[in-house]
Amino acid sequence: MEKVVVSKTSSVLRFGLPDKSVPMNLSTCACILAKASINNKDEAKCEDVIRPYTPISTNELVGSFDLLIKDYGGNGMSNHMCKTLAIGDQMEFKHISFNVKLQAPFSQKKIMMMVGGTGITPMIQALHAILGDDGNDTEVVLLYGSRTEDDILGRALVDSWAKEYPKKLKVVHVLSDDNSSTWKGRTGFINREVVEEEAGPSFGPEGGDNVIVFVCGPPPMYNAFCGPRGEDEVKGLLGDMGYKKEQVYKF
Repeated sequence: MEKVVVSKTSSVLRFGLPDKSVPMNLSTCACILAKASINNKDEAKCEDVIRPYTPISTNELVGSFDLLIKDYGGNGMSNHMCKTLAIGDQMEFKHISFNVKLQAPFSQKKIMMMVGGTGITPMIQALHAILGDDGNDTEVVLLYGSRTEDDILGRALVDSWAKEYPKKLKVVHVLSDDNSSTWKGRTGFINREVVEEEAGPSFGPEGGDNVIVFVCGPPPMYNAFCGPRGEDEVKGLLGDMGYKKEQVYKF
């Protein structure tokens, strides 16, 4: 229905629902599967490609939903959605119960989010639920790793939320490849020092049932922060710091 370019590499795409009178009614942080037939340039034939995406819109949006898509180039789904699809084109989407993630409201009062790239999308869903509830006193620290300023997906939104809800949300951007003189924030990678300085002891593993960590990003990020996404055991940085598997949620 609509395409809004939000950076050099990403766009927000709005898709209409079959029934324009109802919202999507998707659970908090749940993803949907997108399917498209994409031409394989090397073999000159089309192949069905299926990828998961988490909408950044809430159920307050009636008749449509929004996806924040980063175009990784090449011949994949993201490039197809950002460059090939035109206004009026259709795509297939599917939701299955397996894709229901952690549900709001969250019982924990301290939530640390460690994200990179498109991993920000389920965090936006979670933040919608937390910040939109006036009676919710949960505190969130969002540690957001990106390569450069241009790669920060949804920056305007999360930064505006941090200004609007300073007692609930702290956003810390960490850039790995940006050496420009204009960048005044953190550089390098999210490590133990960043976690301890920006989140503080109240978000530490000693907080027990009151503390939870959300991790979402590319596979190398899981390996570095908490161990592979498909494993319950917590390894990497969070494991070394003493966080238990009950405290770490791998999106």
